Amino acid sequence: MIPARYAASRFPAKLMQDLSGKPVIVRTYEAAVQTNLFDEVYVVTDNSIIFNTITEAGGKALMSIKEHECGSDRIAEAVVDMEVDIIVNVQGDEPFIDAQSLTDVLEVFKTDTALEIDLASLMVKIEEKEEIENPNTVKVIVDNRNFALYFSRSPIPYPRAASSKTHYYKHKGIYAFRKSALMDFQRLPMLSLEATEKIEAIRYLEYGKKIKMVETVVSGIEIDTPEDLKRAQLAWK
Repeated sequence: MIPARYAASRFPAKLMQDLSGKPVIVRTYEAAVQTNLFDEVYVVTDNSIIFNTITEAGGKALMSIKEHECGSDRIAEAVVDMEVDIIVNVQGDEPFIDAQSLTDVLEVFKTDTALEIDLASLMVKIEEKEEIENPNTVKVIVDNRNFALYFSRSPIPYPRAASSKTHYYKHKGIYAFRKSALMDFQRLPMLSLEATEKIEAIRYLEYGKKIKMVETVVSGIEIDTPEDLKRAQLAWK
């Protein structure tokens, strides 16, 4: 499922921007289909322009009925009557998604015999000070089994000792949910930490859900700003 809003605070209509001859959202949809990992791929949107763009390109799209504050809520509405076990949320502004990273995320459920994983997601190591301190880059810290402890827009952990050799990880906004966890999410109210950081993954942690993080080396390009789009256009060529 690819949640797709037309409005975006930092870069309005970013999903309809041209990326080497096709809109960003079409490139993302095609990339998800081409992984050959999914039974079905849908764009879930609140906007007729995006809906029509996807269907005219031969893709599958669903229109949201309600207003939603985040992608998880939008997807939950779309899958409520579907008989599915695992739902993957691919962000509409990530046309560089790769099959191996998605395969690794899905693999954790195959070995989860105790059924302790509610959802899984991706993280990638970051080293540049500018990115570590950038509030647009969501960071994650994990325990010794790679379960998420917390997500933040601040640098975490804080390097109090100048000699510390800690690693920093960027959270990539790709999730694989058990359907039950997704249904719980949409009925649970937002709490203070999620409201403060504006990171929907925190809601799962605040209600005791377990998020398994999978490290990837593929950073890709998330198109959040016009500068990101320029980078994406160069990378696509």
